[in-house]
Amino acid sequence: MKSLLTLFMMLAAASCSTPAKEDAPNNVIALWTGEDSQLANWQMAGPGEFVHDGNTVYAQGGMGLYWYNAQAFKDFELELEWQVTDVSNNSGVFVRFPNPGDDPWVAVKEGYEIQICDTPAPKHDTGSVYSFQAATHLPTKPQGEWNTYLIRVVGQQYTISINGELVNSYTGDRSEHGHIGLQNHDDDSPVRYRNIRVTEI
Repeated sequence: MKSLLTLFMMLAAASCSTPAKEDAPNNVIALWTGEDSQLANWQMAGPGEFVHDGNTVYAQGGMGLYWYNAQAFKDFELELEWQVTDVSNNSGVFVRFPNPGDDPWVAVKEGYEIQICDTPAPKHDTGSVYSFQAATHLPTKPQGEWNTYLIRVVGQQYTISINGELVNSYTGDRSEHGHIGLQNHDDDSPVRYRNIRVTEI
């Protein structure tokens, strides 16, 4: 009887215990979320600059490349927000390019650019894989509001969503490993970015 009572008490204690908290995913990397410690992980290639303003970073001048130097990536999901002041603002998100040194054109020639610009012709508009494949449609928000990109890169498959809507699915043939960067295109394109995160797959 005593052994049965002991067993009952042990089972009751186990059922009332608080479950252990799950550890935060260790495959999510914050590239830019406004922390000063993240500044050392970014550097410019070419002219112009990116200016940090609280939890945002915005483009000035160009044509240059602001790239994440701490790590290159293979398969991943890249999520970020961007904001424009005019539909003609021009920028882009580069993926899978090698260390560019001081030459921003390395990203153009050896990686892929996911374009930001609501006015150009197909293959050069927002959601396109620049010069390779146009977006199916353009679900961007009015100027001054924040948009969200989700760029999934697995093997040679590039899947691009804007504000939760799938706009492009492209099969590439370039390197399957490389860096991530942002383009500063010209003085009239002060595109802002925030909440830049990568989830490694």
